[in-house]
Amino acid sequence: MTEPTVRPGAVVDEEVALLPSVAEERISVATQWQLMWWRFKKHRLAMLSTVIVFLFYLVVVFADFLAYSDPLASEAQRSLLPPHRIHWFDEGRFAPHVYGLTGKRDPATFKRVYTPDPEKKIPVRFFARGFEYRVFGLIPMDRHLIGVEGATAEETLFLLGTDEQGRDLWSRLMYGTQTSLIIGLVGVSLSLILGVFLGGISGLYGGVLDTIIQRVIEILRSIPTIPLWMGLAAALPNDWTVIQIYFAITIIISLIGWTELARVVRGRFLSLRQEDFVMAAELCGCGQMRIIFTHLVPSFLSHIIAATTLAIPAMIISETSLSFLGLGLRPPAISWGVLLQQAQNIQALAISPWLLIPSIPVTIVILAFNFMGDGLRDAADPYGQ
Repeated sequence: MTEPTVRPGAVVDEEVALLPSVAEERISVATQWQLMWWRFKKHRLAMLSTVIVFLFYLVVVFADFLAYSDPLASEAQRSLLPPHRIHWFDEGRFAPHVYGLTGKRDPATFKRVYTPDPEKKIPVRFFARGFEYRVFGLIPMDRHLIGVEGATAEETLFLLGTDEQGRDLWSRLMYGTQTSLIIGLVGVSLSLILGVFLGGISGLYGGVLDTIIQRVIEILRSIPTIPLWMGLAAALPNDWTVIQIYFAITIIISLIGWTELARVVRGRFLSLRQEDFVMAAELCGCGQMRIIFTHLVPSFLSHIIAATTLAIPAMIISETSLSFLGLGLRPPAISWGVLLQQAQNIQALAISPWLLIPSIPVTIVILAFNFMGDGLRDAADPYGQ
């Protein structure tokens, strides 16, 4: 009787089948942050939103460089000029330029009206000199991304038009983006500290402290937002400087926004404080603050990051709404809300619709933060389906 023949590769095939795949092996040894990153990369909309948010914060860092005009330089005769177009080619060659403006008096309204004059071509240059500023408040510089040659940008270049005081809207939008996004970031940072600290104490200690903190949260959340803002804004002294009002508004928004995160942190702490690693830390003599910030917070740090990302757009909307209603930042401060104040007048808006342009970056950055937050929230649970 003949013995059954065995294919030479049969044993090898079985061994290969028993070996885990390369992908499974990578997952089995990957850290939680690596798993989060791999899952976050699959969320294409979140990745695109992250790029958009990154670009907006580049504007925050380089607002002085991107603005070609002094945002406070005003001229009544240039009031409500329409957006100024850049012509990139001249007679078939690349030569960026803008047309000079010729002004004349409208016999019906007696207002001075400016029209482009094709005979006056003003060259546009990159990395041109303009008004002076300080990089990071330290290094003096006068270079800007674009400028004009043989003239001043404040008098000849208006990419997004001008407002009622004749101030360049593009340059003011750059500074408004810087102000609003910094307030959102700083406000969320303060809310994060308050929420984690008070929520952690409430969930870890319990008892009277938990009762007091939860009642304070309920009181703050039960007060109508608009009347609360009005009261706090009215309490700010009229003789305060722009910087003082800026920090006051940031603190006000932070004091209102910490309650939701504190509730989330408290719930997580209540579920984790009986875990073995917490008891082991207590037996080793660790203090309560060390247990909170060294052992408990890192265990759900990914959830805090996702919640913080979703809270930033709420902070930005709060500042914009306050300033739009005249309860937040006030001129000469520049923010998205301050820029949109002039869009309250329907008659002016019908004549000069470009005053609504600051609402576009508000919408884009809010959507980008929300989509990025959704991606982070999904990636925060890398083991989920």
